[in-house]
Amino acid sequence: MTTRTRTLPGGTTTLGDRPVSRFGLGAMQLAGPWVMGPPADRDGAITVLRTAVELGITHIDTSDAYGPRITNQLIHEALAPYPEDLVIATKVGAQRDDEGGWPVARQPDQLRQQVEENLESLGLDRLDVVNLRMGDAEGPREESLAAPMEALAAMQQEGLIGHLGLSNVTPDQIARARTIATVVCVQNAYNLAHRHDDALIDTLAADGIAYVPFFPLGGFSPLQSATLDTVAARRGTTRIGAALAWLLQRSPNILLIPGTSSAAHLRENVTAAHVTLTEADLTDLDTIGRST
Repeated sequence: MTTRTRTLPGGTTTLGDRPVSRFGLGAMQLAGPWVMGPPADRDGAITVLRTAVELGITHIDTSDAYGPRITNQLIHEALAPYPEDLVIATKVGAQRDDEGGWPVARQPDQLRQQVEENLESLGLDRLDVVNLRMGDAEGPREESLAAPMEALAAMQQEGLIGHLGLSNVTPDQIARARTIATVVCVQNAYNLAHRHDDALIDTLAADGIAYVPFFPLGGFSPLQSATLDTVAARRGTTRIGAALAWLLQRSPNILLIPGTSSAAHLRENVTAAHVTLTEADLTDLDTIGRST
């Protein structure tokens, strides 16, 4: 667990006051199908997490709702005692029902319960980063986040939370949240084909706030584009590698958290994303988002 490399694509940046690798790991896929129950290959999931750390990844994204509790338990089993430079970001604001749904859970008592459950399952006294999840599966919703943000800010003052972030939010919600507490990151859906947050990313970069795209490879509908395939072939990389490289070159405040349940796939993604795209490549790839 002590071998740490510093050759990850994108290098490093900061998440609040914590240095992190820009190439991170999303833990959602380590749970069972539809993010419910244990993985079919528990040892394989443990290997993914340990491989991430061996590669030099210092940013892991998770949630106690994944499983539920499964991914956090896997992280604890695989990596505790945690490397000092590892930053674990988690999410609150939704729970799981017996059908695998994600019902909203943003009342102060519900948020406290989720924070405490994350602390317990991860085996921590303090959570590095907690993202408040707003909206729903369809995307952000214009709704008040004042009460849940204030509840999380109070727990931050208690010392249970290090930094606060937001997930699935609008620019107006971000502005409102920043009047309540410091926001170190925003996690929204974004990739080559879904560019609705272009202006927001630039604004956040100017303010020193990290942007963490979820579904960086298209999510449940993987990115499909002849242009992407052409650029990938031109650079001698994979479609996934080209898409991740584009995100890293899109803005220095972007942090990647692609998920996988395979250590070999993780290594392939890291290797592929090392590619440097040319201006011609970037121009070609830019047409994907502009045409959707």
